[in-house]
Parts: sequence; structure tokens; C-alpha cells
Amino acid sequence: MSAGEAKFDAIVVGAGHNGLVAALLMARAGLRTLVVEGKPVVGGAVRTERPFAKAPKLGTSTGAYLLGLMQPELVAELGLELQTHRRDPHYFLPTTGKRFLMFGSNRETMRAQFLEFFSGADWNANERLNEEIAALRDDIAPTWLQEPLSIEATADRFVRSALRETFVKLCRGSVGEYLERFGFRSDLLKAMYAVTDGFSGLHGGWDTPGTGMNFLVHNMCRLPGADGTWMIVRGGMGAITQQLADKVRTAGGEIRLGAGVERLLVREGVAEGVQLSNGQEVRAKTVLVNADPFKLRAMLGDANLPEAWKRRVDGYRRDGTTFKVNLALNGLPKFTCLPEDRGQYGPTIHLLPDEPDVMRLMREGYADVCAGRLPQFPTIEWYIHTTVDPTLKDDAGRHNSALFVQWVPYAIAGSSWDAERERYARHLLSICDRFAPGTSDLVQDMFVLAPPDIERHFGITRGHIHHVDNGFGFADRLPHATPVAGAYSCSAGTHPAGSVIGSAGYIAAKRALADLGLAARR
Repeated sequence: MSAGEAKFDAIVVGAGHNGLVAALLMARAGLRTLVVEGKPVVGGAVRTERPFAKAPKLGTSTGAYLLGLMQPELVAELGLELQTHRRDPHYFLPTTGKRFLMFGSNRETMRAQFLEFFSGADWNANERLNEEIAALRDDIAPTWLQEPLSIEATADRFVRSALRETFVKLCRGSVGEYLERFGFRSDLLKAMYAVTDGFSGLHGGWDTPGTGMNFLVHNMCRLPGADGTWMIVRGGMGAITQQLADKVRTAGGEIRLGAGVERLLVREGVAEGVQLSNGQEVRAKTVLVNADPFKLRAMLGDANLPEAWKRRVDGYRRDGTTFKVNLALNGLPKFTCLPEDRGQYGPTIHLLPDEPDVMRLMREGYADVCAGRLPQFPTIEWYIHTTVDPTLKDDAGRHNSALFVQWVPYAIAGSSWDAERERYARHLLSICDRFAPGTSDLVQDMFVLAPPDIERHFGITRGHIHHVDNGFGFADRLPHATPVAGAYSCSAGTHPAGSVIGSAGYIAAKRALADLGLAARR
């Protein structure tokens, strides 16, 4: 590569899933498209890796674990042929005693468990909650493939009249306020829903405004056969980005790895290309940036940006609070509440303190994080996906597994992650042992990612897995068009949200093509 290299029509910075979606649309429109990626692999946080030194052939999804929110219309337009497995049941809520719940398609079995271990009031509340969320999901689905309106304007244009006020309050309010509406008697059930959908990847607790928006985002699952649930991708999440990369190349696009970007080339308020980390310049008339909003700001340069836009970006800044413990297991754990295998290994396994302590400990846990302390019992989602997709097992039949933990501090008061990382991972395994004795003895190896590790490994500022909190919704997120003409953001910090969706790349590319007077092609 040299400074005199022929000019491209479009450059996409970052080969994460949104960047690859954007590149595919640009290349299909007939534009000479280049993707530049600083890491040696494509995928961003949507990767399948083999990170275990003691089980080097065991594959696992190290970043994103599940596919749920990519819209079926986008899957069809991109021509993706993904092999997905529905998890049925999709949730397993164990306790250290005899009670448990498995949420799945067998409604009679579910109802019987509710009545035996919880109450009829909880069953009715669960039914009402899921009916309302399904209605909201159907109403706002079209908004996930177009530039956003405000929350209030979205309600007026897309949401049925009976649910408009509910929708606005959910998007602006807390998950706690929303869940209390349905009449659950069990704090454990309310906590489970709050954790898995309201707190995931967000710096906030039960009463934090914006956790309701995050709850709505995580209930936008519309993939065929999903029935509102999250699905496992055969071959791990990297299968998605590998297929997207192949399609970019087939459409005529070029992908260069190990090519980080130092800054965008801007002259008189117009983007003209990028300068790579090695000092070389590549010219293009359109640049789409898949890096998070904070890296985007640095690449654009403060001198090229109005103060209001810079303040907006600064207002999104939050520390990541996610802790990932990727595991290689020699066998499957045995739960005290359900010793026999009845399908409890494939779903999301929710490890929470039991009643009557769960709400108190959940509030104390978030307070600990705000004070820089490690919670003694954080909220944990546990996955063992090789029980559903055995293709990633190694020759010894080992299972991949992961503890997906909310919340931890980015920086630990009076200590460091280097000092605490392994100790805290072992502590979390001891919590697993309370529910399934002997789990720690099954662990062959660990690949542990605290927020600073997530920042280094995936290149995300402050280790925030969604780039910005999903508490910011619709037009409150970063606009796809930047103040610099010809420069666009296609990151998860834009509408609709952070997760493996692809809509941000789609919307940004459509806007860029429209500004060029072109249309996307299939």
C-alpha cells in the first residue's frame, strides 16, 4: 500500500458485524469498497475462538454468545444462511433447594412448575408480561431498519394506541418499575427478568432509568422459529461474521487485517479517507466507522467537530461492567434441584440469591460496583452451548461453557484486576458449586475477561460490550451521520442498540448511499 494508491469509493473502519454489513451493502451498490481492521481477525466481538491452552481444540464464542436480535428481514436481504438452534427450554432458574423453573414451549409443564414451586399469581403475571412484550415487539419491529425518531414520535407512529403510554414509560423508565406492574409475588422471578434483559451490558440497577429500554431491546427476538427467544448459532458466533466477510469479498469488497486507523482525513469539513496506524493514507469519498463513538470522535479530530456533538458523545461514556469467564469443562454439572438431565443444560442458567434475600443482595451488588468493590454474589448467567451445538467439542468431548456476569467495576478500589481476576473467577465457580456441587472440579481451563480485558481483546472503549448503554434508545443514540460530510457511524452506539443486530451497519450504509445518490442492491 502507498500514499498514491488508487482511490476507493468507500472505506469501512472495523470488521465487526456492523462494519461487514455496511461494507456488503456498499460493495453490492457497485462501489469499490475497502474494509480496514486493526485486529488480525474479522468479527469484532462476534468471534469463535479456541482460547484454552489445556483444551486447544475446544471452540467457544468468547464475546457475544447468542443470536437473537438480528431482524429476519435483514437476514433475508443480506442472503445469510445461518444454521441456528432454538433452545427449548430457553431459561433454567435453579435454586440451591428443591425449587426450579424451566421456561420453554411446553406450557403445561411450565405452568405445573409455576404452581408447584411459585404461585398462580406468578404464572398469570408471566403470561401478561410476555403478551405485552410480544405486542410491543411486533409494533416497533419496522423501526429497527430505518433511521430513528424520538421515543415519543415512535410511539405515535408505530405503537398501538393502547400501549403508547406504556411504551414511553418503559423506554424512559426503569426495569423495576415496569416489572412491578404485572403482579409477580416472587422476587426471584422479577430479579431473573431484570438481570437477563434489563441489566445485561448496562451500568444500572433495579431503579435506574434506561434499564427499561434495555429490557425492551433484549426482547426484540424475531428470528424464524425463535418464538421470542435467543438462539445458538452452529459453529459459534464467528460463523456469522465469517459468512459476512465471505459475502463482502464475493461482492468485490476488499478486507485488510492488521490495518488499524489513526485518523480520518478531513478537509474543510469533508471526509477524504483514512490515515492508517503506520502513517499511510488511503483515499475515499465515503467513510463508515464501526468503532465505538469515543474512538470515532478521536478519529474525526476535535477541531472538525462542533461542541454540541462532542458533548453528546461524552454523555454516553460509561464503564463496562461485564465479567466473562469462558470455561472448558470435562463434564456436565449436576444440579441439586434437578439431578437428572431434563434439558436444563442448553438454556440460559440463571444463578441468583434465593428469596427473601435476592432483591437486597441485588441492590447491594450494584452499590458495590459503584464503589469499586467486587460483589460477593453478582448476577450470573451460565451457558453450556455444546450441549445444543456439539460441533465445537474437542476430541475428548469437552464442553465449552461461560459465566456471563453483571456487575463488576472497571477498576477495583484498593486492588487491581491482575491481582483479583483469577481469584474472583474461582469465587464465581464456588457460587456454581452451591447450585451444582462439584462444578469447580470439572473445570479444565479458563479464559477470563474483566472489563479492561474486554477493552484490549475486542478493542471496545472501557470494555463496554454495547459501546454505549442501551438505556439510550431510538433518536437518543448517536446519529448515523456525523458532522463531517461523508463520514458515518455504523457502530453499536447508534440506533437500534448494542448486540449482534447488524441494523446499525444497514442503516448507516443506506444513509451513505442515499447521500451519494445511489440505492442499495441485493
